[in-house]
Amino acid sequence: MTGEERAVIEYRLARAREALAEAKVLLNSGHVNTYVNRLYYACYYAASALLLSEGVATTRHSQLRSLLHQRFVKPGTVSGEMGRHFDRLFDSRQKGDYADFTRFAAEDVAPWLDETRAFVEHVQRLLGVSA
Repeated sequence: MTGEERAVIEYRLARAREALAEAKVLLNSGHVNTYVNRLYYACYYAASALLLSEGVATTRHSQLRSLLHQRFVKPGTVSGEMGRHFDRLFDSRQKGDYADFTRFAAEDVAPWLDETRAFVEHVQRLLGVSA
C-alpha cells in the first residue's frame, strides 16, 4: 500500500467518524431521515476504506455493497450481522432520500447508531487505525 492510499484510507475513516457525530446531533434535533443518511455514509466511508486497503475502489454504492459482501462478509472478516446492518442502511438511505412520504420513527432507528459505531470501529481495527 502506498503512502497516498494510506492517507486516503485514514481520511475516509475520519469521514466515517465525522458522519457518526453528525448523526447523533441530527437524531437529537429531530432530523431522523438525515440521521439515517449519515449512518449510511459512516458505513459507506468505512467500507470504502476497507476495500481500498485491498486496492479496490468504486464510486457506485451498489457495487461497494456487493464487494463488501464478496470480499469481507462471506469470508467472515466482517460478520453477517454487520453485513445485514450495512444492507439495512443502504436500503433505508435510498428510501429516505428518494421515496416520497418516507419518515423514519426515531425510536425505531435510534439503536442503529450503536450498530454503525460498531461497524466503523471494527473496520478501524481491521485496518490498524485508532479513533
